[in-house]
Formats: sequence, structure tokens, C-alpha cells
Amino acid sequence: MTIYIIDLEPVESRYTAQWKKFIPQELSRLTNDKVITVSGGNVPQTTTPGAFLNFAGTNVYKSQQSIDVAKLFADNKVKAGDHFVYTDAWNPSIIQLQYMRQLLQVDCKIHALWHAGSYDPQDFLGRLIPDKKWSYSFETALFHAIDHNYFATDFHIDMFTKNLYLRNEPGKIVRTGWPMGYMDGLLSNYKGMDKKEMIVFPHRLAPEKQLDIFEDLANHLPEYEWVVCQTKQLTKNEYYNILGESKIVFSANLQETLGISCYEGALVDSIPMVPDRLSYSEMYMDEFKYPSEWTTDFNAYNQHKEKIINKIKYFMENHSKLVPHVHKQAKSLQKNFFTATNLYATINT
Repeated sequence: MTIYIIDLEPVESRYTAQWKKFIPQELSRLTNDKVITVSGGNVPQTTTPGAFLNFAGTNVYKSQQSIDVAKLFADNKVKAGDHFVYTDAWNPSIIQLQYMRQLLQVDCKIHALWHAGSYDPQDFLGRLIPDKKWSYSFETALFHAIDHNYFATDFHIDMFTKNLYLRNEPGKIVRTGWPMGYMDGLLSNYKGMDKKEMIVFPHRLAPEKQLDIFEDLANHLPEYEWVVCQTKQLTKNEYYNILGESKIVFSANLQETLGISCYEGALVDSIPMVPDRLSYSEMYMDEFKYPSEWTTDFNAYNQHKEKIINKIKYFMENHSKLVPHVHKQAKSLQKNFFTATNLYATINT
């Protein structure tokens, strides 16, 4: 059989460029099948502010993918038993693929990874789309067209099914780690670096990431270096060097269905300081979580500011003692949330 990867547009500053390289390699190695990537050509590297892609550019990219997938059917290249793996489920060509495979009676399978959508009120789609009737209908149509819908966390599955009024059907919904088994090796050169008195904010500059809390903490703790990565236009190497030198990766996020940057930090011995909510609750050990109510908004943060400051001081002063716990956390994350065991098993089945 042939596995067609319908990829996310590769942006060098994000994990999507890594996926373009490593996912075909992993699928070839673990399935022993022919793997073909269907890309959408060149894409703007500048993302829309607050988003992880360019709102116009992504539609150019996905439109070209739609054309290329249709050509595969028109040229009779798609055969029964083939698989289409979408690394982002929010792709209109899934609907066209469903149309072609049913009307042309080609028994191929559709797999897709869900990152976020308008069903998440804190995601940028949830915030920016005022009339969600069409987007909810679209997301529901995608779900039904896809044979296997993949989610990285139970939190994400619960939110998706609840907000779109869908049933959690076995096989239709699959909880799997993301295909990022390569990360440990990729970051090996950044482990064991000399640590600075540094705290990192690695998230997008979007309201749901609550940068204002991080900035206020910086004013109260000037003895530490506070780095907002997205303001620096960093290369991946520069970004990983900063993570490797930092002691804490900080989050007060109000939206998170997985959270790659905190995992990257843990891989290089940086303490993930995260709220006990969203996907973090099921992913992180108790010693790295703080109560959710401390940062539900800026007013809540002001009420609990001293507790957060004390937690940060504790982490900074005891970093070396906590490194073995960070190692344990990183291994747990890798095994349960960043290795796509169930994705590969479903394809092989």
C-alpha cells in the first residue's frame, strides 16, 4: 500500500518544518510501506500575529494540496488499501477526498491529527470566528469524513466531543502521542548546558497565553533574566540554546491541548512550571504544577502573586536538586504524549 502524507505547511520557526522531514522517515521505518508527501508548495514564513500559521498562505497551500490529491484520483494512482495521513485535520481537501473515494469507490483510509479549532473557545479560531455555525458544521463534517481522528490528550478529546456534540466512538477517535519521537535525539546537544538564572516564555504572543503575567513577574523578580522568545525572531538553534540555558519554562496558558515547548524544555533540564488545568493536568507531575486559580486571569494572578513568586524562587534555588525529577517527567511525556505508537499501530492494522 501507499501512505500519502498531507502535511502542514513547514514554518522554520515551528515544529512543522521538523515534521516535514521526520514524519515520512518514521512512517517508512515503522510501516515498511511506500510514503509520498503531498505538499502545497512555498508558503509565507511570517505567521499571522498570534497564530501559528499565515491565514491566507495556509489556504493557498491547502488549495494546492486539494488539486494534487484530485490528480492522484484522476490518474488512477490511488488504490484500495492506501492511506491518507493529514498532519492537520483542519484541511478542506478532506471533504474532497471523501467525495472522490466514495463516488469512485476506492477503499482508502483517512487519518488526521487534530490540533485545535473553533470548538475551543480560547483558541484563535474560537476567538476570531464570530458566527460558529459554519465552522462547527465544517469541523463536524471533517470528523465524520475521517476514519481515524487522532488527539494527543484526553482533555482535547473531551472538549472536542462535548462542544461539537459528538460521541467518543472507539476507533473513530484515537488518543495517541504526537509523531515526535525524534525530539530526544534532536535536542541531545542542548542537554547539560550551563544554566543561567533565566526564565523563558516560549509561547505565541496571543491573549490566551497571558504574557502580561510573565511581564509583571519579571518586574517583581529583576534578579532573574526573563526571555520572551517570540519577540526575538530566533532560529531553531538559537531557541534551543535559550531553552538549554534556562532553569524554568513558564506557562499561564488558558488554551493548551498539548504544549510542545514545555516538553522541549524538560528534555534539556528546564523545569516546566505549568497551571493545573487544560492538557497540563494529565501530562505533568504534581511538583511542576501550580493551582489553576492562581492564573485564571490577571486579577486572580494579583491575588496569588506572592505564592507564584515563592514557587519561582523555590524552583530557581533548587534547580539542580530537581533535575532528576525533570528527567522522569521528560521520559513520561515522551512515552505517553510524544511518541505516535497508536497512530502507527492503527495504520498498520
